Parts: sequence; structure tokens; C-alpha cells
Amino acid sequence: MAAALALFYKLLPLYVTVALGWVAGRYLGASGKHIAGIMLYIVTPSVVFSGVMAAPLSAEVILLPFLTFGLCSVIGVGHLWIARRLITDGSASLMPLSVGTGNTGYFGIPVALLLFGQEGLALYIVCMLGTTLFENSVGFYLAARGRYGLKDALVRVARLPSVYAFLLAVVLNLSGVSIPQVFIPLFDNLRGTYSILGMMIIGMGILSFRGLAGNLRFTGLAFLGKFVTWPVVALLFWWLDANIFGVYNLAVYQAIFLISITPIAANTVVIATLLDTAPRQAAGTVLLSTLFALAFIPVMVALVLP
Repeated sequence: MAAALALFYKLLPLYVTVALGWVAGRYLGASGKHIAGIMLYIVTPSVVFSGVMAAPLSAEVILLPFLTFGLCSVIGVGHLWIARRLITDGSASLMPLSVGTGNTGYFGIPVALLLFGQEGLALYIVCMLGTTLFENSVGFYLAARGRYGLKDALVRVARLPSVYAFLLAVVLNLSGVSIPQVFIPLFDNLRGTYSILGMMIIGMGILSFRGLAGNLRFTGLAFLGKFVTWPVVALLFWWLDANIFGVYNLAVYQAIFLISITPIAANTVVIATLLDTAPRQAAGTVLLSTLFALAFIPVMVALVLP
């Protein structure tokens, strides 16, 4: 219980940041769309690049992002199939982003640091990269397919720099190249920017606190996928690997479980804003999931993580 209360207290600044984003959008006319472009094309690739460069890479560790990517894809595509049968508006194409990934960066990194310390945080970031790859490839493609044709959607995915940042960092890391000391403060500052602007853009997407849920079928299915399906899949992987395959250790299971219980990704709002695909629906659902996670994460951590 003490750990749950400490975690609850640690998360409060994130919600203050969301509120500041709402104030900026409501009263200062701040544009979430401009910030979304900066986040997707500059800040996120920088965080991915620096995270991979700092990680101790081995064959098993390099495969972790692809493992997480695979889990995200299965969950996202499965819920898209359901969404297309229950939701009649264009927001259905956002379902894979809503349930497949999570707010693993803006929200999850501070929590991982609190729970696992610096050493565990590095492993968490490597696992988290799989969700970033999913957001910037399969998730973005499926969301874009709701508005664009196949060719246009693939072109937009090919323009996203995060995938290239990941591959470049893997090559440089394995070649023994490190980030020059003079640039380390820059990447540290970009990680802070990643968290602050990522949470503020959620608030900017909410023009009114009335009607946050929007389409109740979308919100209900998104919550089911994010807070039920994903944790069940993570726990199933934990049990199977611990009892049958034996590839990974407890630290990996804990990192993937933390990914599974984070709220819906703030980047869902970023991408919905860029594609002009139900951005208010996305922002409202993301904010509700973030509020829900304030209680959900401490409880789940207390019940599952040793």
C-alpha cells in the first residue's frame, strides 16, 4: 500500500501538465496541431535514438522491441476488427492506436524510474521502443487508411523518421559509436520536452470537459482493449516464458507488464490531429484513460509486481 501511495503522489505532476495544456488551448489559443508535428517528426525520433544508443544491446535485448511490436499489432488489429463492426464513424480506424500501444513514454518513463531505478529504466525503454515502432508504422498506417488510400497511407508511413532513428541507433551502438559528450545535454532536454509537450497536447485537444467520452462505443472498446486485453496478454506472456520458454527474466516481465497498464497513448491524439481523424474523440478518450490510470496503475502495481 505504501508503494501504491508513493506512486500515486509521483503521478500528480503529469495531471497538472495536462491541465496546463488545456489552459493553453482554451485561453491562449495554442495549436496542438503544430506541436503534434514537432513531436512526431523531431522530438520522438530523438528520444528513440538516444534511448537505443544508451542501451546495452544483445541478441535478446534487440529482439525485445520486436516482441512488444508483435503484441501491439495482434491486440490492435484484433480490436480494429471488432471496432469496424460496432462503430460507424471514422474513429474506428483509431482503435489500433488506442488499444495496441500505451502512454509508455510521457507517462510510463517516470513510473518505470520510480519502480525500477536507472538500470531497470534502460530495459523498460528498450521494450517501450516496440510500442513506438508500432505507433509509427502499423498503427499510423491503419489510422491513415481510415482517411487515405493505400498508396497515400504507405507514403505517409515511409516519411516517419522514428523507424529510421531506431535502425540507425542499433547500427551505431553495435559498431561501438556513442553520442558525443557535447550533445548529451541536448538529448536530455529533448526527453524532458517529450514528456511535457506530450502531456500538454492531451489538454490542448480538449476544448470542453463536457462530453469527454464522445462515442461511448469507441470509448468502451478502447478501455476494454487497453485495461483488460493488454494486461491479460502481458500476464499470459509472463507465465508462458517463465514456465515453458525461459528466454527472459523477471525484469523483462515487469517492464512489459508496466507497458500493458499505461493509459492510452498521448500520441493517439498527435496522430489523430495530424490526420484530422476524430481528434476530439481521441483527446477525450485519452484524457479519461489517463484519469482512470491514476488509480488503476497503483492498484495493479501493488497486486502484481513484487
